[in-house]
Amino acid sequence: MRKTAIGISLAAACLASIAVVATARLHARDRGEDFGDSRVREGFRITPVRLDLRGKNPALAGLGSYLVNAVGGCNDCHTCPSYAPGHNPYGPPFGPPGGGDGQINAANYLAGGVLFDPPGITSPNLTPDPDNHRPEGHTFKEFEALMRTGHDPDEGGRILQVMPWPIFRNLSDRDLRAIYEYLRAIPHAKPGQCVAPGQ
Repeated sequence: MRKTAIGISLAAACLASIAVVATARLHARDRGEDFGDSRVREGFRITPVRLDLRGKNPALAGLGSYLVNAVGGCNDCHTCPSYAPGHNPYGPPFGPPGGGDGQINAANYLAGGVLFDPPGITSPNLTPDPDNHRPEGHTFKEFEALMRTGHDPDEGGRILQVMPWPIFRNLSDRDLRAIYEYLRAIPHAKPGQCVAPGQ
């Protein structure tokens, strides 16, 4: 009887240890500490600008880069012009024979300035405000509300007409936090010279 009680106690202790380790791993993933995530590594590989990771969560910033640069296509509407001169990804008539390498315009990266006409809207600058180091000057709560509802916190009830927020609102809380962390880590930039898409 005593051996059975000891065996049950050992089994319970093993299960409790497994549960503690599993919970710790889940909490680490929630905090974005999964450096083994291939998306984080790929995010660092493809970011077109140098990141300032001081005081930031590197794993979240790497994941944010992956979401912004490999999944979201944010550069297409928020960088003006989107590609460095002579480096667009297209072949003739817009680029070199065989296509280009698609090198992103790092000088004006995510600084906005793309005019959508109609409806006469210019994409905003997503880079960190030089004074408060927040993307577009927004707190995370404002950024999250914008991404979930499409309402621009700077313009009251105006809903974003061009931004694909109806799709992006489905991102997980962690993904939105990662995008915000990445946008905090990129350098401040100013818009370049560009024309409306399709012109």
